[in-house]
Amino acid sequence: MMLLYLFVIVTGLGWGLAVGSGLVAFLSVLDIIPRLTQLSSSQSSIRSYEWAIVLGALWFTWCDYFAISVQLPAVVSSVVGTIAGIFVGMLAAGLTEVLNVFPILTKRLGLHDYMRNFLMAMVLGKIVGSLLQWTFSI
Repeated sequence: MMLLYLFVIVTGLGWGLAVGSGLVAFLSVLDIIPRLTQLSSSQSSIRSYEWAIVLGALWFTWCDYFAISVQLPAVVSSVVGTIAGIFVGMLAAGLTEVLNVFPILTKRLGLHDYMRNFLMAMVLGKIVGSLLQWTFSI
């Protein structure tokens, strides 16, 4: 039984580390924080943006872990939803730039013949992930 608990702990920490590293790499590659400061002309507040992302990730991890839900008025939910939508839109715009770099990267690595497979893996991963989330609320 103790071995099972150890396995669950190591697996959970491993997946958490993988997801966290992926998020940081994704935000770094897309240069989200520097773009936010550039668009808002607030280069002096770059540390505030970074801390907002870190604290937001920690807060929502905490809420998810302890099943905490916050009941907000419709007006506040609308504002939060709009801000979240803007952020997702910025991520999508940055992702299109990364996809423009993708063919160059595969060519330099000598994997140009496999580019279609890489793109299909990305698309199928997104589809399977969405279906799992919608079907099983994972």
